[in-house]
Amino acid sequence: MRIRRLSLLEGAERAEGLAVIIDVLRAATTAAYALHLGAERLIPTDSVEEALRLRRLHPDWLLMGERGGRRLEGFDLGNSPWELRSRSLKGRVIIHATSSGTRGLIHARRAEEILFAGFVNADATARYIRRREPAEVSLVAMGEEAVKPAIEDELCAQYIEALLRGEKPDFDEMRHRIVAAPSTSKFFDPAQPQYHPEDLELALELNKFNFAMKLIPDSPPYIVKAYPSQTRQR
Repeated sequence: MRIRRLSLLEGAERAEGLAVIIDVLRAATTAAYALHLGAERLIPTDSVEEALRLRRLHPDWLLMGERGGRRLEGFDLGNSPWELRSRSLKGRVIIHATSSGTRGLIHARRAEEILFAGFVNADATARYIRRREPAEVSLVAMGEEAVKPAIEDELCAQYIEALLRGEKPDFDEMRHRIVAAPSTSKFFDPAQPQYHPEDLELALELNKFNFAMKLIPDSPPYIVKAYPSQTRQR
């Protein structure tokens, strides 16, 4: 198994084989919580315009997303796992529009299979990949706005790579580095209330979920749970 580490939107565009799009803060974490809370599937989008177009076609679908970390006007949900905590999402279809993670999912067109991951489902993602036994894995750390590297995404890629290589990564050390990083200070800044400190805690709850998240290449493509135990080996 060849493992490549890539970053940002250009990394997603270069990803081949089985691609893992990583967005810890907060798109992949929010997606995992939405599926955990009963959402039937998530529709990732590359733009706000596409999200609104899909909503017009399907008025019963929920809109979830952000730009600049803030919930978009007219959207039902922000890109925040903490904000989902009291919502009933059972059976709902959610259109997901973010400035980094969901864009990466759409731009990874060269990949044969695409997963969405954060620390909350890192182990399940690695186990899914090992059972699939792909010749090539592309781990894509999406970063801030898909243009600036983010320590949490780079370390999550490092964590998953270590698992795939049979190593035991030190998550406690990684967590300390993430919490201490200047880029995560916004979660404690009263001037930026769109970033909840609880989101940071939820995003760093390692292996909370036992499912990977797989992009199904339909029209439109959508994300569903994928359990490693149900994955057939090649």
